[in-house]
Amino acid sequence: MKQRRFYSLRMRAAEGGAHEDGGKHISGGEKLARFEDLQENALYLMQKAFTHARGTPDFFQLKVEAISEPIQFIPPLQPKWHDVKTVSKGRQLAKHFLSQCGIGDSVIEQSFVELEQNYHVRGAIVIDVHTGRRIDDRENRGIRVTRFDWDPNSYKKWLKEESIKDNTRMKEAIALATKVCSHEATVAELCWSDDPDYTTGYVASPNFGYQRISPLKELGDEQGGRIIFVDLKEDLESYLSFLEKTPVLIGWEEKEWI
Repeated sequence: MKQRRFYSLRMRAAEGGAHEDGGKHISGGEKLARFEDLQENALYLMQKAFTHARGTPDFFQLKVEAISEPIQFIPPLQPKWHDVKTVSKGRQLAKHFLSQCGIGDSVIEQSFVELEQNYHVRGAIVIDVHTGRRIDDRENRGIRVTRFDWDPNSYKKWLKEESIKDNTRMKEAIALATKVCSHEATVAELCWSDDPDYTTGYVASPNFGYQRISPLKELGDEQGGRIIFVDLKEDLESYLSFLEKTPVLIGWEEKEWI
């Protein structure tokens, strides 16, 4: 099957220098785009970086790479919404969903400690579901899930079928969670944003989809991040390579792709 040429766009922005030089992480973003849509998507990522609630970056990097590998199509996770009255109740609910994935209480508690102590990590922390041990071995960088986006036609169809209003944050979160949970080694993902003006987070799993919970942190709190719980049945580097390199479009393949 012959597919149209796509490009991966990766953005990162920091204040006080680049991330590797100790700069404060401001924003990051991922897009997959056809050549004719590169300018529009590059502008979107630039605006995202320079209008962020975490501050104004003095370091901005946009990397564009042609995609040579076949693109996988993955249907989106089924979303559900949970509004609770307090952060404590939100986190109790998140822990409940994680326990429903078969994750032990001690591992769940350790994961929350990891997020609270390592909120500066700009990528995902990967944890062994059996031991609670961090296994991504990326120092303070974590694993950045890349090369994913929604298929535009599928996204429009999905919004209509689910009777959901367009929401950029939710769109990006479900796309990322869908890619992560599509791998057989993924047990669950826990995330809440580091944006001080955004208190929503989620637990995602191949078993029950995308569970959006609000709030999972207090307004004004810049601590946030994501943890991926894995039960590895293969080499760790193979799993991390999937997260970082395999190109994925969220949605359903249509005749125009053939």
